[in-house]
Amino acid sequence: MTEQVNVRAVVLDILTEVNEKGAYSHVVVNSALAKYQYLNKNERAFLTRLSEGTIEKQIYLDDVINKTSKVKTEKMKPLIRNLLRMSAYQILCMDGIPDSAVCNEAVKLAKKRGFSTLSGFVNGVLRNIARNKEQFQTPQELSVKYSMPQWIVEQVIEQYGQDAAETIFAAFENPSPTYVRCNTCVCGVDGIVKRLQEQHVTVESVPSVFGALKLSEYDYLTKLAVFREGLFFVQDVSSMLTGIAASLRENETVLDVCGAPGGKSIHAAILMNGTGSITARDISESKVSKMRENIARMGLKNVYADVGDALEFVPEDEERYDVVFCDLPCSGLGIIGRKADIKYNMTREQQEELIALQRNILKTVYRYVKKGGRLIYSTCTINKNENEENARWIRDELSLKPINLENILPEKYVTGTAKEGYVQLLPGVHETDGFFISAFVRET
Repeated sequence: MTEQVNVRAVVLDILTEVNEKGAYSHVVVNSALAKYQYLNKNERAFLTRLSEGTIEKQIYLDDVINKTSKVKTEKMKPLIRNLLRMSAYQILCMDGIPDSAVCNEAVKLAKKRGFSTLSGFVNGVLRNIARNKEQFQTPQELSVKYSMPQWIVEQVIEQYGQDAAETIFAAFENPSPTYVRCNTCVCGVDGIVKRLQEQHVTVESVPSVFGALKLSEYDYLTKLAVFREGLFFVQDVSSMLTGIAASLRENETVLDVCGAPGGKSIHAAILMNGTGSITARDISESKVSKMRENIARMGLKNVYADVGDALEFVPEDEERYDVVFCDLPCSGLGIIGRKADIKYNMTREQQEELIALQRNILKTVYRYVKKGGRLIYSTCTINKNENEENARWIRDELSLKPINLENILPEKYVTGTAKEGYVQLLPGVHETDGFFISAFVRET
């Protein structure tokens, strides 16, 4: 590790921000990487793996710690609790780090942070874990095995069955690949691939989605000139499919009602070859500022970002748009693989509140769709009540007609429900995030 910064100490600070102060893990990790951008590639990888892995496996780690400590994690000092978690993760889940080194570094950190009196406790718990780690390697209970809150385990099994649930949970634990959408308004796909390869990035095409690439073996994206020049936008393939589902045509008018950080609006602009007009809205100036930053980086002149509350009806927008994208606030259970702290911060009660919010937004914004125009409803969750049930509600309560997606979406992503106007993509099944897409036309 570099002499300039103790990477483990940085990870401990990250865990404190996320677990004790409620910060978003991806925001805190990215901020740390930006702050310590002089770290080398291996150090950045270690920081990311240790912080994200400890958050992801927290239920499992707490179970192990509680079996080796008389003081349970919920009774511990927050710093000690998080120090034990990150150290247990290194012992149980990372290869190539001697257990003795992990224990010694943890003791040093405890002393440095003012907990000298607890350094012996830290040392004892970790050495106990190290001595008995083989017995902790294969937990049977799904909640512990996949570090998944019990209510989520029960819900996914109820909705998809035991085997599918295990497939989904296992997929969340695999590294999430980086997918990008080429800015073909600026440069052809071959030219962008060449530029990436010149910067020593490993590039794979996504055969079923034109302009989609899978990137690996890079240090960090903002370091790449091709990123700063706006030649691509980071977006999972599942999210790209919403633009494809809309069957966009040149010179159409588009509204993205919950648009931050701007991915769907940017994709729409590219699909329309820079023609037409796209309005992207979100509820706060900070979110809109981020959208404007992304739009400017991509060099798109037909995308406009404004602050707007999707719950508030805008009379001048009534029947104004050919396409309205509604990628609405949801429980986020489809992207746990990318943002592990989601599973700890969501509850059944919050899910029910979100369904009410989704329907209230839909009741407002569907009125912006022209007769003959399309509404695209999507979420990044796998909860059927937010997805399939809402699609039926849109059909029945808003009197919108589902669009058969069988010949619109790439064949690889067409499921048995596509003819009914929606598809549910599942991690571990479709090589995407968990994502729901539905399409409707307004006939009257």
